[in-house]
Amino acid sequence: MRQPKLLDYILLTLLALIWASAFFNIKIATYSFGPVTIAFLRVFFGAIPVLLLCYFKKIKIEAFSKDWHWFAMIGFINLVAPFFLIAYGVKSVQSNLAAILMSTTPLSSTVLAHFYTKNEKFNFIKTIGILIGFSGIVFLFSDNLLIDENNFISALLILLGSTCYVIGGVLTLKISKKKNENVTGSILIWAIIILIPLVSFIEQPWEINPRLDSTLSVIYLGLVSTGIAWLLRFRILVNNGLIFQSQVSYLIPIFGTILSYIFLKELITVKVLISLIAVCVGIYFVRKADYQKSI
Repeated sequence: MRQPKLLDYILLTLLALIWASAFFNIKIATYSFGPVTIAFLRVFFGAIPVLLLCYFKKIKIEAFSKDWHWFAMIGFINLVAPFFLIAYGVKSVQSNLAAILMSTTPLSSTVLAHFYTKNEKFNFIKTIGILIGFSGIVFLFSDNLLIDENNFISALLILLGSTCYVIGGVLTLKISKKKNENVTGSILIWAIIILIPLVSFIEQPWEINPRLDSTLSVIYLGLVSTGIAWLLRFRILVNNGLIFQSQVSYLIPIFGTILSYIFLKELITVKVLISLIAVCVGIYFVRKADYQKSI
């Protein structure tokens, strides 16, 4: 991997902004659409740039190959379930809380990797990072101004959505030798297949008369936050590697909190700021341990 240049840091910041912007756009999308419809439209519009790239680069899509069951399983766990859970949860909680809750993904993946991989065991620095990060999340749940008995379950569902991303990432290791574009395109196809009957029977979106802002947000979520963001992630991974790309984890909750205030005027309490700092510090320690190991 080459040494990161100014352009690489700009692209990393852009990726963080795109992923962070998803949270307030999900909130706006919930004004008109149900969570299943949001999940379906995200994967439908998200598949367009990925599949077009595969077509122009002549990358074979193996969605219906002998490994179809892996693509289907990962499509459900890594796309369908978290997209639904996050949209369902964000309807009842502020989008800045969702950004902070979802930022626990690197911490959860470290815990899961300890038990399911041979080379990613806990060490002292990782343990400190995990404890600090999750302490921040526990502290966030004590903020009675933003999380109460009416939306407590919704906040937990967002956390569950972040865990789905982690499990999906572990499952992706089973097909890690395949091209990233092929894997992403294939799981998007299966996510669409899974969601078509669900959205048809549960929500019937064709009967909705959506607001313009909700429509624009859900298209943005698909084309930009899902499709283009994944392609941008591929570029960063290829040029700079996983350690560099993983630094996006620090920026997402920070940008998510700022953007939710700018666009939705969401409340930022002292406990939100303390939780945000704790999560970022926790991620820093976990990433520091990974970086030292890679040297």
